[in-house]
Amino acid sequence: MNKGQIAKEIFLSGKNCSQSVVLAFKNELGISEEQLEKLSIGFGGGMGRLRLTCGAVSGMVMVLSYSLSDGKDRASIYPIIQSALKEFEEELGSLSCEELLSGVKVEKGATPEDRTEEYYKKRPCAEICEIAATITEKYLNK
Repeated sequence: MNKGQIAKEIFLSGKNCSQSVVLAFKNELGISEEQLEKLSIGFGGGMGRLRLTCGAVSGMVMVLSYSLSDGKDRASIYPIIQSALKEFEEELGSLSCEELLSGVKVEKGATPEDRTEEYYKKRPCAEICEIAATITEKYLNK
């Protein structure tokens, strides 16, 4: 199973979009699952359910930054991040949670929706997580 499929399965198990992408790379990151869940939870729903930058995109940036940078040299990591984001945007049309969910009735606010069969049917988030993790894996393997 590739990282995209793993991220999709994690999302379908109840984690948010950001957590799903980050947790797909837990072995490569060498950080505990609990720590990764805590680190990434607030990015779900487009940052705290405000429908801003897609949480899967935020997860992608976290994984690439942690894996490919020394934490100091912005000039070397920014082009990688920009390239990965461009690829995501070209494939899906946006980096915005709100735009990616256009046509799906979603509400902003602090209370997450219950994860029901209907929830998963009406939104493309599992597939978005799969795409974000697939792009991330590609950049890690370069």
